[in-house]
Amino acid sequence: MPGRTAPEAPSNSLLVLVVEDEFLLAMELEAIILAQGWRVLGPVTSVEEALDLLGTRLPDVAVLDVNLHGVMVTPVAEALARQNIPFVLTTAYQPSRLQGSVVLAEAVNVGKPVGERRLVQAIVQVMRA
Repeated sequence: MPGRTAPEAPSNSLLVLVVEDEFLLAMELEAIILAQGWRVLGPVTSVEEALDLLGTRLPDVAVLDVNLHGVMVTPVAEALARQNIPFVLTTAYQPSRLQGSVVLAEAVNVGKPVGERRLVQAIVQVMRA
C-alpha cells in the first residue's frame, strides 16, 4: 500500500545520497526517493565523485551500488560509517561476495532489481537504528 510507508518514514527534509553507475537505475532510485518527499544528493556514478561530494555536503542516509564501473564502493561506505551516516546497498551480489569488507557485509542490502517498497523500508530501518 503506497500510503502506508509515508507516515512511518523519516521527515520530508531527509537528504539521500544516491551512488549508482547505471543511469536508468539511478533515475529510478531518484524517483522513488522523491516520491517519498525526500531530497536527493547526486546521483553520482563513481567512488571519486561520491567522496568529493561528501567533502562538501553530508547526507542523512545513502543508497549505494556496490560495484561502480568495476570499482567497489567500500571507500564511500567507510567514509559514511566514519561520519555515522547510515546507508543501504543495492546489489545483486550474494552476501559471500561482500565478506571481504566488514562495512559492506554488515549493511542492509535491498538487492537488484530494486523494489520501491523494499528500498523505502530499508531506508526507514537504517535511519531508526
